[in-house]
Amino acid sequence: MLERLIEMILEKSFQLSDSPTFKLASGKLSNYYINCKPTTLNPEAMNLIGNIIFDKIKSANIDAIGGLSFGADPIANSVAIISYQKGTPIKSFSVRERTKDHGIIKNIEGDVHKGERAVIIDDVITTGESTIKAITSAKDAGLEVVRVIALVDREEGGKEEILKHIKDFESIITKTRLMEAFNTKQLKKRTTSV
Repeated sequence: MLERLIEMILEKSFQLSDSPTFKLASGKLSNYYINCKPTTLNPEAMNLIGNIIFDKIKSANIDAIGGLSFGADPIANSVAIISYQKGTPIKSFSVRERTKDHGIIKNIEGDVHKGERAVIIDDVITTGESTIKAITSAKDAGLEVVRVIALVDREEGGKEEILKHIKDFESIITKTRLMEAFNTKQLKKRTTSV
């Protein structure tokens, strides 16, 4: 499952440039960009992601999974659906980027309640800032944040920052693993075209 997910991320979500032309949310420029949305919103990938992450948390007595909208939403929803199908329901929730100014003023959307054990999820981690914002909002809402999972870790210091807030962090795919798969794919492409 993981190998197929990596293949899909390379196909749908990964771009590489010879020079640093991609501006990241952190403001830094990079020579590669990972926009996970085309993957995380793809039905096959949603099934893969949901199964992979559910397998990692199914025995941890987790009540809910979520993160900062919009990146975390399809991932959390995928896990929620798979968890229900496998008989261990885990609710999904969404953390607002900004607090809404009407209706019931709150940062967390979903059927979650104080004291519930939660996993924070993110699609791509660079500095960890978005993930830390989600951790803080979830804790402020009374959730017990016990773990953080990143779909892709760019390995640019985000993990270390997150570990200052939560001691249980895991990435499904690292930049190193993604680049190894990319280089293997490029090598195969050159070999078959010769």
